[in-house]
Amino acid sequence: MAVDPVFFADCAARSFFDQVANKWSVMILTVLIEKPTRFNEFRRRLEGITHKALTQALRRLERNGLIARRVFPTSPVSVEYSITDLGRTLQVPLGAAFDWAIGHLHEIEQAQEVYDGRSV
Repeated sequence: MAVDPVFFADCAARSFFDQVANKWSVMILTVLIEKPTRFNEFRRRLEGITHKALTQALRRLERNGLIARRVFPTSPVSVEYSITDLGRTLQVPLGAAFDWAIGHLHEIEQAQEVYDGRSV
């Protein structure tokens, strides 16, 4: 059976989903669409994110060209993150996914209840 190239381990699209399409990255991009944001403000806004998870997500997004990091020479040094033009191109598809999730939340919750209620 032939394997579709999109499923190859080194496929760029697969790498994108692995690196960018996770809950923290999506939330970070959503925050940055509003305005540039500093690290500690992310920590306050994104309930449950750890220092390590935020750092890793910001680095992945910067590496993939979706956000920019700006260092201010203050004492102590402060860092601000902003969304790039490339990152802004994700606003429509991410917004559609969010709207879909909100629109189908009741159905998803019902499906979870049915699944969880089954005897194992």
